[in-house]
Amino acid sequence: MKAVLSLHGFSAAKQLAFAALFAALCFVGTLVVQIPAPLGGYLNIGDVFVLLAGWCLGPLYGGIAAAVGSALADIVAFPIYAPATFLIKGLDAVAAYGLWLAFKKLFRSEKADMLCRLLSAAAGELIMLIGYALFDYMLSGMGAAVANLPFNAIQAGLCIIGGCLLVGALARLPYVRKLFFHLIEKTER
Repeated sequence: MKAVLSLHGFSAAKQLAFAALFAALCFVGTLVVQIPAPLGGYLNIGDVFVLLAGWCLGPLYGGIAAAVGSALADIVAFPIYAPATFLIKGLDAVAAYGLWLAFKKLFRSEKADMLCRLLSAAAGELIMLIGYALFDYMLSGMGAAVANLPFNAIQAGLCIIGGCLLVGALARLPYVRKLFFHLIEKTER
């Protein structure tokens, strides 16, 4: 269990530094592209980094980085969404990591890694879709939840593709492979 919660033997300072780095990536990714949704919120690419935080940092540090970075972006751009975002994005990153590991064990093939990432990212983004639909419903009613759902679905689709492409590209870089070797580790048999 400790291996899942820590970053593979990194010192506490390195773990905190990587969490802060990924929180910053989530923050910037959320604020770089902002296309307003009809009744609140906005479409952004922050979930690319939410997924990457989960896959690279694991459930504890990845979940915290995704939650903090995304919520801080909402404090700047759309403050009313910040508490919901904190919970939703944290769960998104945790689910992406946990389900990626589960799918890797299920498929037991190195060639299926991208499929495992796609499935885990889709599950994480489903949490995002449901979470924001529930929040929009509680905040403004069924009309807002239904009106914002297509925007959130577009965001989810783009971020699933972007996250999978980015992690695939990063896993090929020697320095990244050294730091986050679990991104390319052999499937347990």
